Amino acid sequence: MAGTRLKRSAGYAPALTSLALATLFFITSCSTTAHSDVFEMTEVAKFEKPWAMAFLPDGRLLITERRGDLLLLSADGTQDKVSGVPAVNFGGQGGLGDVVLHPAFDDNQLVYFSYAEAGDGGSGAVVARGRLQLDRSPAGLTDVEIIWRQYPKVSGRGHYGHRIAFGPDGYLYISSGERQKFDPAQDMQGNLGKVVRLHDDGTVPLDNPFADEGGVTAQIWSLGHRNPLGLAFDSAGQLWVLEMGPQHGDELNLVEKGANYGYPIVSDGDHYDGTEIPDHDTRPEFKAPAVTWIPAISPSSLLFYSGDEFPQWRGSAFIGGLSSSALIRVTIDGTNASEVERFPMPERIRAVAEGPDGALWLLQDGKSDDAGRLVRLTRPATCLLYTSDAADE
Repeated sequence: MAGTRLKRSAGYAPALTSLALATLFFITSCSTTAHSDVFEMTEVAKFEKPWAMAFLPDGRLLITERRGDLLLLSADGTQDKVSGVPAVNFGGQGGLGDVVLHPAFDDNQLVYFSYAEAGDGGSGAVVARGRLQLDRSPAGLTDVEIIWRQYPKVSGRGHYGHRIAFGPDGYLYISSGERQKFDPAQDMQGNLGKVVRLHDDGTVPLDNPFADEGGVTAQIWSLGHRNPLGLAFDSAGQLWVLEMGPQHGDELNLVEKGANYGYPIVSDGDHYDGTEIPDHDTRPEFKAPAVTWIPAISPSSLLFYSGDEFPQWRGSAFIGGLSSSALIRVTIDGTNASEVERFPMPERIRAVAEGPDGALWLLQDGKSDDAGRLVRLTRPATCLLYTSDAADE
């Protein structure tokens, strides 16, 4: 190619390298095309029923296990149980859930986490926060307080949702499942089947769409959701929610203030008993999904990638698949989205994160207790990334 020189991009020294085990394998062969589907997978650690992870500024990892343990994974492979985590209501889909850091964690040491709790009427998800004390052994949470609860508590142990995300506006967003009860997703007197928006202390912003209604209704940012298990902001500051549909009909939705996404009145899937649900195009007053998956992928988590390890994928969304046992890449074009690649994985993917090293980190969640694994995806060392440098013409 005249006038263009191809050069190898610089390497990097990944955080937590010493965690990596010896076993590596390739998902596909090496390629230098713009959308190279190449990974080197390294198993880092094993867990029991892991659900979420969050990187600390020093490169260590917080991992939640559904049975109720919050673990601190260090660079030498040590796993320490963090003290101060409240008792959780473990069973079904319930237990310890998401974990995220406050945007000002360096200053306030606040960690936010979700879990299922028992109470009058059954169980429900809560979001709590506490200060992570890393200067003691073992590390622990202090000043723990619950700042949000699902309302009402209901029977059963499914569809908690309870993903947590801080927006570029500084507000706290929480996905709340409809708890397998269908109609609560449209009931404005409760927060089931909703996305809620709060200040970081759990109080309600005055500019929420239903703030004037007061009570639980004031928390609601959007409604008509089923089992929202992914919640993330793209590089443009738009909020997206990833939902497990009924029988098929999984959805990726662009969340808009005050919008109603229609469940259970509409869905592109059907009920598990075979009862048909009208499709979205029959009721245009409800917001339709940007992407629908039929057959289902059983989505678990959502990440917008911004790292350097895979520069060709910056801005893409990555979705963890449970029944699909896949890592799914979706491109975003304004308010539109489309699946462009799907990478089969050896186990179900429960969570996807971007590490400080730019690698993709996955929590695999097999059906047996000992099948949980943390793995790290990087470009193989033998795979070269080439870029064009017009200055070298």
